[in-house]
Amino acid sequence: MVPINVGQVSAFDKDGVIILEGSLVLSSTANVSKDDLGTLVKAMEAGSEKGPLPPIRGYLPGPGRVLGSERYALGPEAMRAALAGLGQMDLAGLVDAAGFSSGAEAMLARFASRGRDGGVLLLLEYPTPQLAEQHIHHLDEVLPAAAKQSGTVIERKGSLLSMVLSPTSAEYAKSLREAVDYETQVTWNEASQTATDPPITSIMVKIFIGTGVFMVAAVVLGIAFGGVRVLTKIFFPGKVFDRPNQMEILQLGLSGKRIDPSDFY
Repeated sequence: MVPINVGQVSAFDKDGVIILEGSLVLSSTANVSKDDLGTLVKAMEAGSEKGPLPPIRGYLPGPGRVLGSERYALGPEAMRAALAGLGQMDLAGLVDAAGFSSGAEAMLARFASRGRDGGVLLLLEYPTPQLAEQHIHHLDEVLPAAAKQSGTVIERKGSLLSMVLSPTSAEYAKSLREAVDYETQVTWNEASQTATDPPITSIMVKIFIGTGVFMVAAVVLGIAFGGVRVLTKIFFPGKVFDRPNQMEILQLGLSGKRIDPSDFY
């Protein structure tokens, strides 16, 4: 089928047209003009659930792709049907090892160059790179020896596995895998802020203010402490501070006169 620019995805051939619009698919076998198809699509928009299409379809290389050979699979039965439609039933053992229960998605398409080179490109995308690394070993175990000899190699890029089934040569399979339009991106979504130093004038003002506060506090506390002691001695002499019966002075006994502590006050 030949793609046309109607709806999200659409294509036509001599037997009719198929249009995808959200969650609805329109299939018509009548000879309908493009304007009438556009009117039908607008009528479908109200009852369809919109959502993004699987991104794995966009990873397929453009050059050399056989039009209409694309196959998308979200489960084992769909992948078996896709392999059968592309003449790869001898590799049906890959279905059980693909890991659809882990959330894998598969995309297949046939490629052919102007010469004699050709093959079927199989892409398997997983939710995480760890799952992709885990299933690459499972797939390699069930891959037939004949397929490995023909140049079928499993390659991982991030969460995507790619392999070329029944390639005409190992060189062509390598070039086709390298043409896969897939790049990994790491995003940092944690909130961040830019640290900037305040102006020197603001720093100096804060230093002077802080020093002044400490100086005032020291003077106030010093006056309060000394004033309380002086007032206590004036109003209560010898009763709170400097009581003679509680004062002791170490004496060396160099003279015969005994020291009286009250002589110091």
